[in-house]
Amino acid sequence: MELNPDDIFKDDEDDSDSEFYQQRESSKEFVVYLVDASPKMFSTTCPGEDQKNETHFHIAVSCIAQSLKTQIINRSYDEVAICFFNTREKRNLQDVNGVFVYNVVEREYLDRPTARLIKDFDCIEESFMKDIGCQYGILSGSRENSLYNALWVAQALLRKGSSRTARTTILLFTNEDDPFGSIKGAAKADMTRTTLQRAKDAQDLGISIELLPLGRPDQEFNVSLFYAQLIGLEDDDAAQFMPSAGQKLEDMKDQLRKQMFAKRIVRRITLLIANGLSIELNTYALIRPTTPGAIMWLDSVTNRPLKTERSFICADTGALMHEPTKLSQSYKNENIIFSVEELSEIKRVSTGHLRLLGFKPLSCLKDYHNLRPSTFVFPSDKEVVGSTRIFIALHRSMLRLNRFAVAYCGSSFHPRLVALVAQDEIINAGGQVEPPGMYMIYLPYTDDVRLIEEFHSESNVRVPRATDDHIKKAADLIKRTYLKDFSVCQFANPALQRHYAMLQALALEEEEIPDTIDETLPDEEGMARLGVVKAIEEFKLSVYGDKYDEESNSVGNGKANEASKKRKAAAENAANESANYDWADLADNGQLKDLTVAELKLYLTAHNLPVSGKKEALISRILTHMGK
Repeated sequence: MELNPDDIFKDDEDDSDSEFYQQRESSKEFVVYLVDASPKMFSTTCPGEDQKNETHFHIAVSCIAQSLKTQIINRSYDEVAICFFNTREKRNLQDVNGVFVYNVVEREYLDRPTARLIKDFDCIEESFMKDIGCQYGILSGSRENSLYNALWVAQALLRKGSSRTARTTILLFTNEDDPFGSIKGAAKADMTRTTLQRAKDAQDLGISIELLPLGRPDQEFNVSLFYAQLIGLEDDDAAQFMPSAGQKLEDMKDQLRKQMFAKRIVRRITLLIANGLSIELNTYALIRPTTPGAIMWLDSVTNRPLKTERSFICADTGALMHEPTKLSQSYKNENIIFSVEELSEIKRVSTGHLRLLGFKPLSCLKDYHNLRPSTFVFPSDKEVVGSTRIFIALHRSMLRLNRFAVAYCGSSFHPRLVALVAQDEIINAGGQVEPPGMYMIYLPYTDDVRLIEEFHSESNVRVPRATDDHIKKAADLIKRTYLKDFSVCQFANPALQRHYAMLQALALEEEEIPDTIDETLPDEEGMARLGVVKAIEEFKLSVYGDKYDEESNSVGNGKANEASKKRKAAAENAANESANYDWADLADNGQLKDLTVAELKLYLTAHNLPVSGKKEALISRILTHMGK
């Protein structure tokens, strides 16, 4: 059965007035990058990736620039601000010395990152000394405290986000582990106290302060001198802080381009139990596919998004239709008129509730019954008070009796039977691993399950069976090629990474497209190991023999061979048709979008590439194959 990922994972409400949209808005993150710009940041160097010495200021700026580039894809709704302290010039709403808030035109200090901001910030090192400048903002004999001022400015910028509706963070880059080291006596104690109090005030407002220290290979950053108190590190945590901070800095450099989905409610449903008893459940999507974004049409002059409007005109009079259109169905030589609302009501199969039908033993639930990614459900007392208590009682009973619930999942167009499987809470030394709740597994209809025996249903066909030697050789092969600690999260989609890299180069007007690594390519070095090669050859020899020819041999009753001939003929026909197009020229001139889906599939079929997906996905697949 063909499943559309957009339908599977689509949220029920995605308009700006809905509660779910407001939840997405409330999951924003507001970040202020606070960068030390003292002369020490420019004089201290350490070896970079190309073994050339890089200043700490360059490392901080490059980390922020890379973070901004990936943030537009990862979390496009987050808002950021960039602030330098220990500067010669000042620019901030508080008009305090030594703090410069970097920004570009047509953008607020704390706002979503734009292509203009990223492009200008990439070149900031060339103009920093001229336009902003650096200086020591904390000197003996002076009452200026640039670190205090920077925390004050950052706290003011983050007033836009409430701690109850958004996560607010200050990321502090510095290589000075003792900012008040040049001051002695009561002045140092006073500055230290006021700065720590300013940090505590910010943390009391829900603002998280994270330190990203920059140390030299021969001199480690000593966080215990001052910053352990500022960020609230205990004595036991201070020893583990530096390795984790270094890893966080590396992660900022090598962030993967991927969309991040915050945990939020997909929709609320009502579980009807019996005799008018019902409880309210929140549902959560456990996995979501990442696809290229939809094309947005822009005005050629103003470069603003275009809004598409549709109007109906009467074919007889040419007048503009203001009333809703009607639909008709011919019945007994008479046209029956329906309104759109009436037709929608006729098609409605269910009210959208979840109705409990009964319980079955867990042994009746098979792995292949999991038709699509499951949904996690959890009770809510927002509308139906007492839902949590009833859910807990039902949950405990199902765990004790090893039962799962069978329910009817009402939907306007795709009603299904579902299995509600209770999961107990799993806790280890590090905390909660799995939360208590239920998984809603979508069960297949009868025609969704296809039995392999149907392929060999004819009586005159001998069904092939694996011998003990076949099974042994297959087991040896699997053992040799088994990947330990494997996870699909370890591999990035190369087509999407290429797509995002091309978008970045286009938006920032970069001359070269950033390199992307295809992690899905076979491990040729690992597959060439002697043990693996031997296991593969033994398996092929055991199953197919030493004289097997894949092209000439057929499988079963000859249907597979006939199908392969048809596929080969279709590929040859597509290759001949595809030769009539100059694909390289079309790709270079951006004219692939002008072709039809059928024409694009000619190239894909000719090169044995998948032909599924929307037009944008087909174009992206062609460009990736051509290396464009």
